Amino acid sequence: MSTAAATAAATATTQTKFIKCVTVGDGAVGKTCLLISYTSNTFPTDYVPTVFDNFSANVMVDGQTVNLGLWDTAGQEDYNRLRPLSYRGADVFLLAFSLISRPSYENVSKKWVPELRHYAPRAPIVLVGTKLDLRDDRQFHLDYPGACTISTEQGLELKKQIGALAYIECSSKTQQNVKAVFDAAIKVVLQPAKKKKQKKRTGICLVL
Repeated sequence: MSTAAATAAATATTQTKFIKCVTVGDGAVGKTCLLISYTSNTFPTDYVPTVFDNFSANVMVDGQTVNLGLWDTAGQEDYNRLRPLSYRGADVFLLAFSLISRPSYENVSKKWVPELRHYAPRAPIVLVGTKLDLRDDRQFHLDYPGACTISTEQGLELKKQIGALAYIECSSKTQQNVKAVFDAAIKVVLQPAKKKKQKKRTGICLVL
């Protein structure tokens, strides 16, 4: 092998894979806060709807470096026509609902899954339950006595119902499981590729 060919081969093996990750879900469930918490380790105290700029950075997961591109979307109905423009080329979706909002939980299957399956039928979904810190917060329940929270079991049931590849509960405020959300998003994209390679190798062995 020539030096040029060897260099090209080395470059190909070390080339960083780009993953486009798009967050979707009802307005005010904490999508933007989740992205800000992950990328800057800070938590915005005031509600500012969808001001997160598209972000990309190299991330190491299971020994592999990927370039993770993060896209935020607005959940309000006013953006129903514009939002799908962000779906083009998406490798994975983070479908978020609030653990303290039953309507946002119900809209996962009523609104969001049909929308995603229409515009990006093959892209995997990671289901994310946000605001974990408030689900068992005593002060929150005193302030909102009629609040109907979502249990872990209900979240897992919804994951199965919609065919999501992972379900993670997190808190952007305390950063509990925030990194795990994005690690899961990366893994569901990378793992199918690994399985395909294994199947090819197995096929070759069977032929031989």
